Amino acid sequence: MGEGVSKLRIVLAEDQALVRGALAALLGLEPDLAVIAEAGDGRAALALVETLRPDILLTDIEMPLMTGLELAQQVKALQLPTRVVIVTTFGRAGYLRRAMAAGVGGYLLKDAPSEQLASAIRRVASGGRAIDPELALAGWDGDDPLTDRERQVLRWAGEGKSSSEIAGLIHLSEGTVRNYLSEAIGKLGAANRVEAARLARDKGWL
Repeated sequence: MGEGVSKLRIVLAEDQALVRGALAALLGLEPDLAVIAEAGDGRAALALVETLRPDILLTDIEMPLMTGLELAQQVKALQLPTRVVIVTTFGRAGYLRRAMAAGVGGYLLKDAPSEQLASAIRRVASGGRAIDPELALAGWDGDDPLTDRERQVLRWAGEGKSSSEIAGLIHLSEGTVRNYLSEAIGKLGAANRVEAARLARDKGWL
């Protein structure tokens, strides 16, 4: 980078402080990258992105309050100029497809070499895509059979909510919620709603 060329501005979202610190330190060694803010949960990360408008949001998937995938969906829905790079330990089927649908530009494993991560950030910032080939293979292994509404009720059911509680949360009748759960259980070949939620979560469909 020559004199006077601005650095790529990055907001880093990761709930594990040690991992977040390590990522920030590694990226700080790159002459053209700057971590300008860090967040420990998805909601805080979204607020930072809305305020700071960084070039890149580097985020984990599994985070409190809002997952990295939900965060990417919000960045897209709000038409923010920030491009999203996800780093994850999970190669679950379904995650990559949801990430692509949310407009994610980069999708990498957390244990990727730092130069690979830096290179991916540069590529995504310039309008390209950077997908870890190992994750790409895993991500397309099996079709997600669930609709958005089935996914929603199954997620609540997996957290122990009853049909009537779920109905109140998403403003549907209890019978409709039971129908959605029944459809999801049938599609997944599960014995009950708890098993269905576990199977769907293992596949990355929740």
